[in-house]
Amino acid sequence: MSTEKCDVVIVGAGFAGMYLLHRMRNLGFSTRVFETGSDVGGTWYWNRYPGARCDIESMQYSYSFSEELQQDWNWSEVFSAQPEILEYADHVADRFDLRRDIEFNSTVTAAHYDEASRRWAVTTDKGENVSAQYFVMATGCISAAQLPDFKGLDDYTGATYHTGNWPHDEVDFSGKRVAVIGTGSSGIQAIPVIAEQAGHVTIFQRTPNYSLPAQNSPMSETYAHSWKDDYPALREQMRQTAKGALGEINDILGGEASVEERDAEYERRWAIGGTALLGSFRDMMVSRDTNETAAEFVRDKIRAIVQDPEVADKLVAKDYPIGTKRICVDSGYFETFNRDNVALVDINDTPIETMTPNGIATSAETFEFDAIVFATGFDAMTGTLFKVDIEGRDGARLRDKWDAGPRTYLGLMSDAFPNMFMVTGPGSPSVLTNMIISIEQHVDWISDCLAHMRAEGLDTIAPTLQAQDNWVEHVNKVAHGTLFPLAASWYMGANIAGKPRIFMPYLGGAGGYREICDKVVADGYDGFNFEPRSAQATAAE
Repeated sequence: MSTEKCDVVIVGAGFAGMYLLHRMRNLGFSTRVFETGSDVGGTWYWNRYPGARCDIESMQYSYSFSEELQQDWNWSEVFSAQPEILEYADHVADRFDLRRDIEFNSTVTAAHYDEASRRWAVTTDKGENVSAQYFVMATGCISAAQLPDFKGLDDYTGATYHTGNWPHDEVDFSGKRVAVIGTGSSGIQAIPVIAEQAGHVTIFQRTPNYSLPAQNSPMSETYAHSWKDDYPALREQMRQTAKGALGEINDILGGEASVEERDAEYERRWAIGGTALLGSFRDMMVSRDTNETAAEFVRDKIRAIVQDPEVADKLVAKDYPIGTKRICVDSGYFETFNRDNVALVDINDTPIETMTPNGIATSAETFEFDAIVFATGFDAMTGTLFKVDIEGRDGARLRDKWDAGPRTYLGLMSDAFPNMFMVTGPGSPSVLTNMIISIEQHVDWISDCLAHMRAEGLDTIAPTLQAQDNWVEHVNKVAHGTLFPLAASWYMGANIAGKPRIFMPYLGGAGGYREICDKVVADGYDGFNFEPRSAQATAAE
């Protein structure tokens, strides 16, 4: 099969890949996008499980690059559900005619850098070969669904589902006996909806989770226009915040407030909904004392909601600070455990020993199920990158180079892989922020960089090893100045057996990180090495 040539290959057609394609087109770079799914949407294409919903308000979880787009699109809820977000992605793809440059149902299997031509040789599962100057992984941070290696899994004869790879056709649980394994974000969103339909639901929990009520509501015209009437200024404010989203931030230390003032603030923010409670005091994520007051407030809320004290006690997180695992936002999760058709199994007390042909056997009991839902999360941050056989200079394989944990400069590039970029990669704020704001910042940085290289006659870019090492050290230093490393979270890779324990995202905040990236450019792309266009590279083409 012949080899096609283009300027840029992009892997993934989620919000990152779509916006990057749009920017590349406007800059005149020939671009190919490869997407495993049959359409656009990324995580919202795959995560179709019941109850799937964004935990960032709709007016903020949306593109800001087009004023016409953000004025024309209307959201139906304050926190949008998956079908509406996917509809939005479809609208963007249609509005900007993106699909004509996207190859759907096509998976990139390998990308090898050729030193002689200074180009990336990209191969797909269809046998297609593409040579590109630039290679961009826009595959998302939590897209590699993780299925634990349960004994006897192949023996089970009922239906199985993973929340991260849900069927496109409607799944009907009416009257069925359903097991849900996992109480992370997807489990917490799915369980209330499944319980309303199923005959009986048994939830298998390893780690109890803090979850805050969404307090969701229909989108009012008044609220929508409070954004639309001043979108440019509000978007600029969003970009400067730590989270990449606007919300009331309290500049007071927890210890400066009286017990009464503190509890009143927690109550007020609980009523607001979403993740507002985590902004109650500015030392929430660095002071164990302040954090514990918020954690105990949420524990008390759970105990008040769940009628059975024993069940409530199992649902209360006690072993890690609130917010150090990705905080969950729910719609009636804890109330679900008051239903007669819902049961909770703590697998710390009675571990799952094996799957059986008809269900699940724990150390204490054997259960029969018509369906099992695995809400077991993702191989976050690095999983999607490792799905591709990426090979850089001198045969360096990304998986091997990152054997002890991911090593990047700014979460954008890694030293042995010239002209390979990552959108919201490890070492960037990514999953700790409003992802679309972080995506736009990365895509704009990459786009401006490529335009700069073309204007200056530069052929390759790669970070220096020293800059990369300094950045990795900085990312870890910032993380260990907070409470985050105290939790065995997927931020640390703790949900994957054998994965190195290293804090992967950058905790410096979206606004602070943006300033760092801008300064790097202002200082002549400090920390990056460029190579000018060479006669040898031209001849090798």
